Amino acid sequence: MAQYIVSARKYRPDSFEALIGQDNIARTLKNSILRGQLAHAYLFCGPRGVGKTSAARLFAKTINCSHPSADMEPCGECESCVSFREGRSYCIHELDAASNNGVEDIKALMEQVQIPPQVGRYSVYIIDEVHMLTQSAFNAFLKTLEEPPAHAIFILATTEKHKIIPTILSRCQTYDFNRISVPDIVRNLRDIAGKEEVKVDDESLHVIAHKADGAMRDALTIFDQTVAFCGSDIHYEDVIRNLNVLDYEYSFRLVDAFLGKDYATALLIFDEILSKGFNALHFISALGSHLRDLLVSRTGGLESLLDLPDSLRERYREQAGRCSVRFLYEALGVIAQCEGGYKAATNQRLHIEFALMRLAFLGGLPEAPAADAALPPKDLGKGRQTGTAAVAAAPAAPAVILSEQSESKNLPEAPKPRSRRRASGLSLSSLIDGEEITVELAPEESSAAPASLPDAATLESKWQELSATYTGSQPRLANALSGARVSFEEIDGGIVLSFALTNEAQKNWIAEKKLRELEDRFRKICDCSKIRLEPCVVPEEEQEDKIYMPQEKARDLMSKNAEVGQLVKDLALDIR
Repeated sequence: MAQYIVSARKYRPDSFEALIGQDNIARTLKNSILRGQLAHAYLFCGPRGVGKTSAARLFAKTINCSHPSADMEPCGECESCVSFREGRSYCIHELDAASNNGVEDIKALMEQVQIPPQVGRYSVYIIDEVHMLTQSAFNAFLKTLEEPPAHAIFILATTEKHKIIPTILSRCQTYDFNRISVPDIVRNLRDIAGKEEVKVDDESLHVIAHKADGAMRDALTIFDQTVAFCGSDIHYEDVIRNLNVLDYEYSFRLVDAFLGKDYATALLIFDEILSKGFNALHFISALGSHLRDLLVSRTGGLESLLDLPDSLRERYREQAGRCSVRFLYEALGVIAQCEGGYKAATNQRLHIEFALMRLAFLGGLPEAPAADAALPPKDLGKGRQTGTAAVAAAPAAPAVILSEQSESKNLPEAPKPRSRRRASGLSLSSLIDGEEITVELAPEESSAAPASLPDAATLESKWQELSATYTGSQPRLANALSGARVSFEEIDGGIVLSFALTNEAQKNWIAEKKLRELEDRFRKICDCSKIRLEPCVVPEEEQEDKIYMPQEKARDLMSKNAEVGQLVKDLALDIR
């Protein structure tokens, strides 16, 4: 049996033209070689499996090639190219910074850099995963990286650019590699499948490409795994079973159930998915992607945003035609809320099932059976009828007839409904439709206003009564009210009572937390609803000096009683 080589190694790019998805970087590197404008340090950064190391090898191979082509591709026949292909080149050195990340490793590299190349013009040092170097190693590497020998070129590769110190970044030309698009991965996989004589359909290739998440190396690894499972004839059903990928058929069935307001079918489909071992959060994410693709399919001019095989595009377009834009928009909002609250939910299955029911009811609740509306009304003389169906089944006319019958047959009249200002009639259907139903009832009879407003003496006595109500429960508030200066003023047929407090802190506290309570209680005490309270602060020039300390009290006593002052002098007392 011949030695097996995985596809990721067997089909590694050997020219810039074979470098997939990085055309701008390949063009820049080839132009720099053509013009002889080679930098001494490069930094290749980007996600895994997008060609960073492959591009570094191609660049090193091309600048040492004796006979490059007109578009700067390596010839593959000179001694430098042959030695590189056979793995015995002394011009290209690859180091793994994950296992050689100390200062001693960098010192050994600095000594090696001084040796000129035996074949070719440049010694190229490719340092992979350079972000793994320690801080001390980075600092030791700075001088060599800034001023290396003329024959030395460094190519640093990393997946985590943010971990590299700024002094290293400033010494390198930085190239950011992009994720490889799904069409590019599918195209490359189709070419490799043809070379390996493997039959595979487009739907299977798209599943592999989506699973790879923009990494060609991952796509080739998944392709090898699929070939090992399916053999040389690959079908979509085998691929999703091998890779544990949720079939798109479930998403089509779920959306059909939502459009038909059939929440029971949606719940059964979800249970079937869970019984097959799929992750619930991955399921809800796949459903969101399906709704997104439906919205894109329904909107003209967005076909380029769909990473779907041609066999599925028409089916997406057909189902999208049966969905309104509002339905898809609101459905995506429900999915986003479900994903955001999934981890915090105590019952995660119920959390997703509730989201599925909301999706089924986006167009409104299903109509109630006709039999419910035809139910005979209950005898109002025996008991009061409740429920929305009872309200709908009892029109206004029979109520008048009952009233007349009650007068003629001495039956008790039906009680009149209590008057309310406004009532909001809400139902599950109105909540889902985003509508609010407001029912206007009979206005409440306003209580008669007092004949006259209380006079100043009454208000002052009632104010002291108000402060007395807080003596036991809130002494701080009672003291503030009893010591406040009160003034009255009639404005627009009402009374504005201003009470001046000793400081701003008291005023703010009462205005923010106690004013509404004080107004309500004072109006009840005065039996007048046309009173408004306004707290204020006594002006500083009108405030009396407060005596707090013992020394201040002693001086005040001496100033008021000459005998006390004389006694202090006779006894030589100290009142500091």
